[in-house]
Amino acid sequence: MEIRVPQLPESVADATLVAWRKQPGEPVGRDENLADLETDKVVLEVPAPAAGVVKEIKIQSGATVKSGDLLAIFEVGVAATAASAAKAAPSVVVASAPAAKASGDKLGPAARRVVEETGVDPAAVSGTGRDGRVTKRDVVAHAAKQAAVPAAVAAAPKPQPIAVSAASPGPRAEQRVPMTRLRQRIAERLVQAQHTAALLTTFNEIDLMAVNELRARHKDRFEKQYGVKLGFMSFFVKASIEALRKFPVMNAAVDGDDIIYHEYYDVGVAVSTDRGLVVPVLRNAETMGFAEIERQIVDYGNRARLGGLALEDLQGGTFTITNGGVFGSLLSTPIVNAPQSAILGMHKIQDRPVVVSGQVVVRPMMYLAVSYDHRIIDGREAVQFLVAIKDSLEDPGRMLLGL
Repeated sequence: MEIRVPQLPESVADATLVAWRKQPGEPVGRDENLADLETDKVVLEVPAPAAGVVKEIKIQSGATVKSGDLLAIFEVGVAATAASAAKAAPSVVVASAPAAKASGDKLGPAARRVVEETGVDPAAVSGTGRDGRVTKRDVVAHAAKQAAVPAAVAAAPKPQPIAVSAASPGPRAEQRVPMTRLRQRIAERLVQAQHTAALLTTFNEIDLMAVNELRARHKDRFEKQYGVKLGFMSFFVKASIEALRKFPVMNAAVDGDDIIYHEYYDVGVAVSTDRGLVVPVLRNAETMGFAEIERQIVDYGNRARLGGLALEDLQGGTFTITNGGVFGSLLSTPIVNAPQSAILGMHKIQDRPVVVSGQVVVRPMMYLAVSYDHRIIDGREAVQFLVAIKDSLEDPGRMLLGL
């Protein structure tokens, strides 16, 4: 049986064969992952069509492939014999056997591997695959609900450090490592944004005392009722939507000589992973409550680190929020995520002396930045947009009253 590259998503021209997960002669169960294919957005898996063994590999790791390319020759029906022999050699197969048994032999594509990585009980996972099989995405989603964030297995091999003797200078070490497909795509989009848009950034600062007090009063009850912590991001998403309503050009996009005004708010939230920065999208964020926003962000973050984001999670978006403050950034100029026209940058919260009603007081302050496409957004609109966010966060009651 021929194993070919599955049909790639419409927006993806090719992929890189990152690694073979099964080698020739190694027993393979039905739907086990044979190989990882990395696109410029997500990592796809090639499942085994039946139980058997890989007979011959036709394309080696690192090669670029397209839909329909022949990857390997597969021999059906040999795995059962090999699996029986493996009982005498537990190190080969038995690691995933308990997981399969616990879930009624319903573990699907790469699900066993993710079960081992996350420690999820497969018996507790509801399968959405064919015949009720548990897929990798089912396991990832279950792990995300439990807020389990184990380290994901790197899609591409990481370079090993080269030891240099401290006794003598010796040769200075260097390493040349190819960019991953995702990193190449990030680089391409950032350069494209710089070349096609007239980017400008404006800044302001906000006093988060009111938000802090509101969170302190309600965080325990909120978490008990909704099962998720009340973070800062939901406040910023809500405040951004209110400001976008007032200044719709900030939610628009340039298409040739036209401006497309989006009458919906699909807010991208930047998430950092080992593979690079990804921006999953909160669809119709204007219809979501605080709890739903927080829950969706936690789910996206967990799935991103586990490699479980789907292509549709990353597509679209009308406005983006990025938070460099979690890494300690005090100030930055974020780059617009094309074809969007604006991006909001959050930063570190820092106690600073400020003057309030003629008195010097210490308040939790944050610098905010909004980068925007000056081709369609004037400085006045960008500044007022940022002031609208500041007003909403310094007096959160405005968001409830729509002021």
